[in-house]
Amino acid sequence: MNDVAAATLQSAPSRPLINWHNLWWVAAALAVMIAAIRSGDWWFLNFVHVATGVLWTGIDLFMGFVVGPINRQMDFAARRQFTTRLMPKMLFLMTTLSTITPTTGWYLAELRGYTALPYPQYGWVLAALIITTILGIQGIGILLPTNVRVALEIAKPAPDMEMVGRLMRRYIRIVAFQGSMQVAIIVIMAKFVTGL
Repeated sequence: MNDVAAATLQSAPSRPLINWHNLWWVAAALAVMIAAIRSGDWWFLNFVHVATGVLWTGIDLFMGFVVGPINRQMDFAARRQFTTRLMPKMLFLMTTLSTITPTTGWYLAELRGYTALPYPQYGWVLAALIITTILGIQGIGILLPTNVRVALEIAKPAPDMEMVGRLMRRYIRIVAFQGSMQVAIIVIMAKFVTGL
């Protein structure tokens, strides 16, 4: 281990890795989602869906195509500092966005009558459901656990950086794939907006 890595290990952050106070804004965001669904107001529901969808898509694309390549080129000390700050925040942010966006999308589709469309128009609804399901399974089943594992490992006094590297490579590949799926969902949403 080089001197920079050894010095970085000795100066590991003493603050808690995960700030549970983030649950307050998660609860507030979920409360807004519930209010939008319960209101039956098309504009409010659409606003929540679009706002969270833009954030989810933008962050996925940014992480996959900008942060990922930069992170791979950073030295150990910089990568550790960056990861210990980013991953715990992503844990709350992406889980919240990936819950609110498809949930409000489903209720919006119900409200607008899209779920009762005949074939072939219903194919667009089905495509959106399939892509959202893939994004959700990958996000909750792969990215979320990877996020937690990386954050916990890198916070250790002597992290297994080979394991972290493997996990991050898989994480970045999946985020890049999610970015391409997000582009596909944008195409589908543009079709919804312009008429099926």
